[in-house]
Amino acid sequence: MDSTVKLPSNVGTAHKINKNTWKLAFIFAFVSLVIDGVDIMLLSFSLSSLKAEFGLTTFEAGMLGSASLAGMALGGISGGWACDKFGRVKTIAWSVVFFSIMTCVLGFTQTYEQFMILRFIGAFGLGSLYMACNTLMAEYVPTKYRTTVLGTLQTGQTVGYIVATLMAGAIIPDHGWRMLFYVTIIPAAFALFFMRLVPEPAAWQEAKIEQLQRKQLQLDTPPTQAVPAPSESIYKRIFGHQQHRKMFLLWMGTAAFLQFGYYGVNNWMPMYLETELNMNFKSLTGYMVGAYTAMILGKILAGYAADKLGRRVTFVFGTVSTAAFLPVIIFFNTPDNIAYLLITFGFLYGIPYGVNATYMAESFSTDVRGTAIGGAYNMGRLGAAIAPATIGMIAAGSSFTMAFIVMGAAYF
Repeated sequence: MDSTVKLPSNVGTAHKINKNTWKLAFIFAFVSLVIDGVDIMLLSFSLSSLKAEFGLTTFEAGMLGSASLAGMALGGISGGWACDKFGRVKTIAWSVVFFSIMTCVLGFTQTYEQFMILRFIGAFGLGSLYMACNTLMAEYVPTKYRTTVLGTLQTGQTVGYIVATLMAGAIIPDHGWRMLFYVTIIPAAFALFFMRLVPEPAAWQEAKIEQLQRKQLQLDTPPTQAVPAPSESIYKRIFGHQQHRKMFLLWMGTAAFLQFGYYGVNNWMPMYLETELNMNFKSLTGYMVGAYTAMILGKILAGYAADKLGRRVTFVFGTVSTAAFLPVIIFFNTPDNIAYLLITFGFLYGIPYGVNATYMAESFSTDVRGTAIGGAYNMGRLGAAIAPATIGMIAAGSSFTMAFIVMGAAYF
């Protein structure tokens, strides 16, 4: 019986990495996050149509967003493990394939329950993607300009928001919400193509080879000799290490509040503009494009500022500024200034995500990074999964004004 440990196909390819490989990896990760952003926002722009077709209350509509976040949380936790086990590139590619297919299937659903269950399952792929893309680039880009590159990478998701906004404005009024979901099958082919072109980071390959060598040593050791103890599980390495444990718990709490505010706004801002400010659908999509374009600039400048001024000060400035500006939108909006308010807000609430990924990645060592980031960020997301339903309940029982104040408190 052959007891030789064989290298996976994506291990032992470090020789293919050259000074320009990170650019190809960046394109792969960036476009993947564009696809991620499109998929996230399709639900937000479909909420009014789904409410009408399935006869939903505001709370039930919010539950669709909560189900999506819960699925993203569980997918992100398992995706972090998959990143360390199977590789960053493979995790990204198969995540895109999975949620592209599942989102397309949403267009065929006939009941609220079917839609919610399939959205929950499909969101597993969405949750894996965000942290896998950031982990991939954190290991390809040198420290001195890592946050600038990762901040720019975050704009991929925002570009996806813009694409989704334009798609929704062009498709929903004339063809309905189902057609919007059918077209999401297209990105699956892109992911499979790029998976063959981008090698795994050298640091991950080296760590994997070391693990395989230890495994081979155990197989080669005669039974009469002392067998080396098996290596610790990744979670044991995280929680058995004081600094890793501390960072894990702090980032988990931070992620819960950050995502409560971020996804609360993402999920409900379009409906707020449509129902409270009485904008027609095509007008509100134009305003949202302006806000998301400003968010791109916010993320890029946040990455640059984090490299120059530090991760912490940039992150805190973004979260506190966003918290302070949310009430301004609610209490001081007029038909003449709403566009400027949304653009300013878009710039501010993009800042924390421009630095978040690098700040987290640098808190953990390579051997546990994928699992630690995936676990902390997505356990936090599991807590934030209550945001859309909570905001929907507050809006239904009180007003959107109170709901947005709660989201500002989460940012603060």
